Amino acid sequence: MNWTKAKAVLEAIIFASSEPVTVKELSMILELNYETVEQLLAELNKDYDDQQRGFHIKEVAEGFQFVTKPEYADYLEKLKKVPRQSPLSQAALETLAIIAYKQPITRAEIETIRGVRVDSSLSTLLERGLIEEAGRKDGPGRPILYRTTKDFLKYFGLKNLDELPIVDDWILNQQLQIDLTAD
Repeated sequence: MNWTKAKAVLEAIIFASSEPVTVKELSMILELNYETVEQLLAELNKDYDDQQRGFHIKEVAEGFQFVTKPEYADYLEKLKKVPRQSPLSQAALETLAIIAYKQPITRAEIETIRGVRVDSSLSTLLERGLIEEAGRKDGPGRPILYRTTKDFLKYFGLKNLDELPIVDDWILNQQLQIDLTAD
């Protein structure tokens, strides 16, 4: 592995890890000795300093992780004050999964699959722009049909719906029934 690639791999590993990564772990993954890994870490930090980046790699709890530079703390404090959307609840995610795989689908059809009311989940998903009304179904009462939106694709990092993992209808229905009985 060349030096540039080794630095890129090291950077990717530390970026992707939610916990500090030890030199031992990095050495094993990269198949390099400790000294080389430490030299790569030092070079990455020098690169970040030379480019005046807002972060660097720091040794924390016997491992390494990305941290922001202290001189930007005031700006980060302001970020905390910016309203953020809370993550979707399990119920909303289950409802969204059903819509994604079965669209267009009515509220009643979703409730049949989930076995519970979905009014609150539908409201949340509509409010966040992850689903939209897709017309009305022919039949008694002409119920509203729901489908996912482009924001749904962005939220999950998908190019299109063809990138959804392939799930057999039986598996989807069984998993939802298992999840519901666990509650």
